Amino acid sequence: MGSAPGLGPGLGLGHFLLPAGGALSLAGVVTGDGTLISLSWVMWVLGILLLLWNRSRRPADPRELAAAAAAGNARAVRGLRTLALAARAEGRPEAAERMLRQAVGAGDVESMWELGRLVERRAGLAEAEPWFRMAAERGHPVAKRLFRPGGALHPDGAGPTV
Repeated sequence: MGSAPGLGPGLGLGHFLLPAGGALSLAGVVTGDGTLISLSWVMWVLGILLLLWNRSRRPADPRELAAAAAAGNARAVRGLRTLALAARAEGRPEAAERMLRQAVGAGDVESMWELGRLVERRAGLAEAEPWFRMAAERGHPVAKRLFRPGGALHPDGAGPTV
């Protein structure tokens, strides 16, 4: 399983290398070790290059992420869910629902929960119940609470409570 489109290596490494290079440089100055200072420059240059590379990449294509997610790429599934949540926040619930359904198809439990929340807002708790149940059956802790006694849904699955 390779890297998912739009989610290449070094995503957070550049943010790590810059402060680490600074710490290494400081240690080199304090100890008078020129090797540490030289290594810090290498870390700084690599960190800056990784940050520039990440900024220059094209954003993830939902279709490519969906294909990679369907092939079992967990990173692509998370990327698809992230795009879906961004679409929901931008007021594009149809796009969010489409992407969440694709992530659910790949078995993502968190997407099951999020799809339930999206459907609940649109159509109510009764319509969202299958998605919440699916998430609960796969161990989602908050979804499981909905089916406990006193939860919003009957534990026997008879339907929503009042």
